[in-house]
Amino acid sequence: MVDLIASDGTRLNYLEYGDPGGRPVVLVAGFKAPATSWRYQVKPLARAGYRVIALDRRGHGKSDPGEGEPTMERHGRDILDLLDGLDLTDATLVGQSMGGNALWALVAERGTERIRDLVIVDQTPCMLNSDDWPNGFYDYVDGNRDSFFAAGIPDPGRFPAKSKGLVRIGRLLTSLDLPRGGAPAFTEAELALLNDHAKRDWRPVVAACDVPVLFVAGAESELWPADHAAAAAALNPLADSVVIPRDGHAANIEQPLLFNRILLERLQRTP
Repeated sequence: MVDLIASDGTRLNYLEYGDPGGRPVVLVAGFKAPATSWRYQVKPLARAGYRVIALDRRGHGKSDPGEGEPTMERHGRDILDLLDGLDLTDATLVGQSMGGNALWALVAERGTERIRDLVIVDQTPCMLNSDDWPNGFYDYVDGNRDSFFAAGIPDPGRFPAKSKGLVRIGRLLTSLDLPRGGAPAFTEAELALLNDHAKRDWRPVVAACDVPVLFVAGAESELWPADHAAAAAALNPLADSVVIPRDGHAANIEQPLLFNRILLERLQRTP
């Protein structure tokens, strides 16, 4: 565990593995998920010769929450502070769920000067459904945009936990800070961040991105249809997509062997 001081003075924690001289791969987890949720990726990536860095976003894992209003821009800036602070170049950034859209916040502010390519793991660039975008969070529409996430993450009722089987459930319990019995609790800052995240539309940033992007979807994602990956990739000629079968929203955790194979193949072939 290593500490980084962000540009606003907040202490952020990150984990580092592998060859310090290897090409960097930065892993950014989703909402409420710690850096340790990448436990199934760090060793295979390190064995392949990469410098692996997993960031605890502010207010997540062992990082401090910081002061000020929680926004996606601040979370994107924290990733930028990590790249600048460690002087990382030619980096592959991998973002899962909200961590994926934090990458788009970074690209929107700074561009891609330190970035080789991006991998977005089961995160639609626009969570609000509309006539021209049916790939958002299930049942989230303009009529309920101000109330839908007011108390946390609603359960859309698709692909319930019992459908995952004991192995996939065990991986989730091992990797995430999931409560044992009862619904997860949310702080005011977490709810503010969640609502900011839910209302964003990163499709223009996706369309303008000038480095390759891979969108990964879980075929059995609990939050949105898997078609979001292909729809997002269609926005940019440098992007492509893949859907992992029998996989949910935590795509890197539920089917780690297949996910790791996809990621390693991507790292090896991207120019």
